[in-house]
Amino acid sequence: MIKAIALDDEPLALDILQSLCETIDYIELDKVFTRSDEAFKYLKKYPVDLLFLDINMPSISGLDFYKKLPHKTMVIFTTAYSEFAVEGFTLSATDYLLKPISLSRFKQATEKALSQWKLQNQNIEQQHLFIRADYSLIKILFSDILYIEGLDDYLKIHIQNQKTVVARMTLKAILQKLPETEFIRVHRSFIVPISKIEKIRNKVIFIERAEIPVSASYEEAFFALLDKK
Repeated sequence: MIKAIALDDEPLALDILQSLCETIDYIELDKVFTRSDEAFKYLKKYPVDLLFLDINMPSISGLDFYKKLPHKTMVIFTTAYSEFAVEGFTLSATDYLLKPISLSRFKQATEKALSQWKLQNQNIEQQHLFIRADYSLIKILFSDILYIEGLDDYLKIHIQNQKTVVARMTLKAILQKLPETEFIRVHRSFIVPISKIEKIRNKVIFIERAEIPVSASYEEAFFALLDKK
């Protein structure tokens, strides 16, 4: 469920937005505001996923209000003036709705918000993986992995400031669970996270006290990925 609020200095416009939101089952409009200072105080305390924001308001423009927000929030701008559209999109707005807002156009905008919200939450969910080891499912954060060592059908996952996890799994299988832009296989027996590499000398990767060789068969792909960083 996408949590949202709306800010517009016209109560009638807020009534219309509330009615439109009631037709969308994945939008939960928590509150509406006619005053920007009250909306700002609310957002500082209760961040939301989506903001319906009027551009033309007497105390502050919606564009300036959005620039001041302390949290990254999706925004759908609403206004009666089409000339603000370009500036709205330069702020990475999800969409821009011209008043009066039709139901079909509103659904189109909220579907964009839903796609964006799913992508953001997918990225959040993918910050870890679960590994079956020691008769348990162990949660391991990607950011804590120093390197992964393969030993036949077993893995040793070396973790920062934690006990090494030994699991029955292949390097090929675990590589499919890792972000491909952050982890790379550099040897028949090793996978490393790019962020943990301290230095590379003579085709040897240094990560904390470990020295990990880069084999000839993985060398080209490894250095190509480094060049993109």
